[in-house]
Amino acid sequence: MRYAQGGGLTDAGRAARERIRLQAVERFEGGEENREIAAALRVSERSVERWRRQGWEAGASGVRSKGSRGAQD
Repeated sequence: MRYAQGGGLTDAGRAARERIRLQAVERFEGGEENREIAAALRVSERSVERWRRQGWEAGASGVRSKGSRGAQD
């Protein structure tokens, strides 16, 4: 099922999720392990692994919100 406007998240919701991803990047740089980060931020380890990979490839900009899909189409 497709959701309108970026999964139904408001701009505030997207910003909140982006803050969590950026906190994860800070923790990566601090040497924390995925399991610790996931527990602290209350997200799945799989998400943390994905963010770590994205952050490794592109730094903090790799985990920043791209905005709603509606705005990109």
